[in-house]
Amino acid sequence: MTVTMIKTPQDAEDAPGTEASSTRPERRRARYRRIARAALQDERVRTAGRLTVRHGAYVLGGTRVVGRRIWDGRTASRYERMIRAAEAAGLLEEVKEWEARGQNYRAARHRRRMELLQFALNAPKAIGAGAVGGAGILLLIGILLAWANHDITDVAAPFETVADLVRWVSIIVGVIWGPALALAPWIGLAAVWAIGQHRHTAPQWALPVSARDLGAPITASIVVVAFRDLGISALRKAIDDMGDVGAGMLSPIAIAGCGVEVDVHLPSGVSTEEIQNKRRKLAENLNRHEHEVFITIPPQPRTVRLWIADSGALDEPIGASPLVLDQDATADYYTGSAPWGQNLRGDAVGVSVKQRHILLTGLSNQGKTAALRALALWLALDETVDFYIADLKGVGDWRGFDGLAEVLIQGPTDEHVAQATDMVEWAVDEMQKRIALLEESGATDGVTREMARTDKRFRPVVLIVDEAQVAYGCGAKSPDGRPYGGSKATSRYFQAVKRIHDQGRAVNVTIWEGTQDPTDENLPKRSREGNHIRGSLVLGTESQAKMALGEAPVDAGAAPHKLRRGLDKGTLVVAGEGIPMEAGQASVTVRTHFISGEDAVTLTDRAKARRANVATVHKLEVVQPVDHLADLAAVVGRESRVRTTEVIHRLKTRNHAVYEHWNGARLKALLAEYGEEPGTLDGYPVVKLESVERALERRAEELAEVQ
Repeated sequence: MTVTMIKTPQDAEDAPGTEASSTRPERRRARYRRIARAALQDERVRTAGRLTVRHGAYVLGGTRVVGRRIWDGRTASRYERMIRAAEAAGLLEEVKEWEARGQNYRAARHRRRMELLQFALNAPKAIGAGAVGGAGILLLIGILLAWANHDITDVAAPFETVADLVRWVSIIVGVIWGPALALAPWIGLAAVWAIGQHRHTAPQWALPVSARDLGAPITASIVVVAFRDLGISALRKAIDDMGDVGAGMLSPIAIAGCGVEVDVHLPSGVSTEEIQNKRRKLAENLNRHEHEVFITIPPQPRTVRLWIADSGALDEPIGASPLVLDQDATADYYTGSAPWGQNLRGDAVGVSVKQRHILLTGLSNQGKTAALRALALWLALDETVDFYIADLKGVGDWRGFDGLAEVLIQGPTDEHVAQATDMVEWAVDEMQKRIALLEESGATDGVTREMARTDKRFRPVVLIVDEAQVAYGCGAKSPDGRPYGGSKATSRYFQAVKRIHDQGRAVNVTIWEGTQDPTDENLPKRSREGNHIRGSLVLGTESQAKMALGEAPVDAGAAPHKLRRGLDKGTLVVAGEGIPMEAGQASVTVRTHFISGEDAVTLTDRAKARRANVATVHKLEVVQPVDHLADLAAVVGRESRVRTTEVIHRLKTRNHAVYEHWNGARLKALLAEYGEEPGTLDGYPVVKLESVERALERRAEELAEVQ
C-alpha cells in the first residue's frame, strides 16, 4: 500500500531551503517588535519602567553624591572648583578668598599627615607604656583586694575580670559579625538610595508628579548641565575639560518676556545642527516641555540662542487686540503697522503691509483666516485702500467686508474659482495700466503716499484670496481650454498671481493668500517664493515648513512643525520683511490676537462709517479672456519681422480697450512666458514670426499635456 504525504502550508514553511523558511526569522523579529511595541504602549508597563528607572537612579545618584562628598572631603577639589567659577564670573576678590581657604586646607592636611607619621613612630612606645601602666593598676587593685579580704589569691582577680570581659566581647562580636557582614551592603544601598531620593537624582520624567521641578528658575548651572547631558560626547568632554565648569559658554541670562534668553557658544567639534536636533531632550533637561524652548541661530558662528519660557506661560492668552480696545484706532497704508500680536518676549508685534505680498499657511482650523483677517481689519481703517476678496471656503469669515470691499466672492465651487481668477486677472490688467501711467507721469520715486491719496488711479489695491489651495488645485477649464488651477504656463490663476508678484508692488497692487497644508501641487514654488511676508501656523513636517517659510529660516531655527496642533492656535512663525526682527534673525514667532467674528463685524462697521458707500460686487461678469498670443500672431501675420512699435500699434487698433496701455516691456513679458524674446533689426526691437510660432507650438503642447 502506498501512502501519499500531503504537505501543508506550515510544512512548506518549515521545510529547509525554502523561501518561507528563510523568512521565518524576519517574521519572528517582526512579531517580537509588535509585542514590544504593544508592551511599551501599556500604561502598566510604562509605570513599572518608571519605577525601575527612578529607584535605580536614586541608587546611582546617591552613590555619586556620596563619592563626591568623600572626594571633596579628602582633596582640595572643592576650592579649585569655586576658584574656577569665581574667575569665570570675574569676581577677583572671591578668587583670592578661595585661594586663601585652599592654602589653609592644604597646610592643615600637611600637618595631619606629619602628625600621623610621627604617631606611627611613637605608637610602639605608647602601647608598651600603656600596657605596663595598665598592668600596674590591675596589680595595685589586686593587692588592695587581697589586703581587704585577707586572701592572697585575690591579687589575680582584676586580671581574671579583664580576661572574662575580653572573652565576652569576642563572643558577642563572633555572633553579630556574620549578620553584620551580610547586612552591610544592604544598609549601604539603603543609605545611598535615601540620599538619592532626597536629592531627586532620577530623571524628571521618572519622578513622581509631586516631586518634579517643572518651574525652577533657569540658572547658568542648569543650562550647562542640560547641554552636558544631551548625549553628545564631544560636547560633554569639552565641558568636563573646561576650567570654568562650562560657564564661559554662556552669555548673561536675560529676562525676555515670559521667559529668559541666553546665547550658548559651542566648543569646537559641536555643530548648531546637532543642538537643534536635540531640542526635545534639551527642553526636558531644562525641566520644560518641548514647545517651551526655542532654538535660533544668531549671527555669531557656532552659537545657538535659546529662549526658554516660564513653565506654562505659553498656555496663557495674550489678551484682546488693540483694535478692539481702542475705539479711535486709525491706519495708514504707508506709515503705519498692523497690531498683530506679541512675540515670545512679550513685546507688541506690528506688521508693515506697505506694498508687500503676504502668504499665510498652516493646517486646517489653526487660526489662519483669523490671522489674515486681523491684518485686513486694521488696513480697512485706511479709507484710501480698496479690497478685492475671494473667500474660497465660503462660510462667512469675511462677511463683514460686504459693503466695504469692492469685490467679495464667497464659495468653494469651480464657479467661485473662475470668479476669483477673473478678479486676479483684472488686477493684472490694472497693474499694467498703472505701470504705463507711472511711466507717463515721469515720477522718479514710484507711487508716493501723496499720489496714492490724491489720485484714485494709484489707490492701494489689496487682493485677498483665502483658501487659495482651492484655486491652485482646481481642475476646471475656461472656455479657451486653459485650466484655472495648476502650476503650468497655461494656468490662469497661477500665472496671474505670478505677474502680480513680479510687478504689482511698484504700483500699489498686492495680493495676500491664505492656504492649507502646503504642497508643491496646491502651492507652487514660484508662487510661494514671490511673497514678502511668509507666515506659518502649525504644520505636520519639516519639509512643509520649508515650503511655507523657505529653507533658510527653517535651517536657522524656525520650526512651525514643532508647534502643538490645537494648543498653539493663532501662533505664527513669520519670515520676511515688514515685521521687526533683531539683526541676523531669520524669523519671529508671533502669538496673534484673536478677533472673533462678532468683533470683526464691529470693526468693519467702524471702517464703513469712515468711507463713502461701497457697492460690493459679489459676482463678476465673466468675460471671455483675451488670447494675447493669438492676437499677436494675427497682427504679425506672415511677415518675418515686424518692429515692436508697429506691433503695439496694430494691437491697439485691433482692441484698443485691452491694449491701450501696452508697451514694449509688456510685449516682451508676453513672449517670455513661453521662453521667447523679441529680436533686433538695424538696432530696432522687432517681433520675429518664428518666435511667435514657437510660442504657439509650446502653448499647444502644454494644453495637450493638461488635457
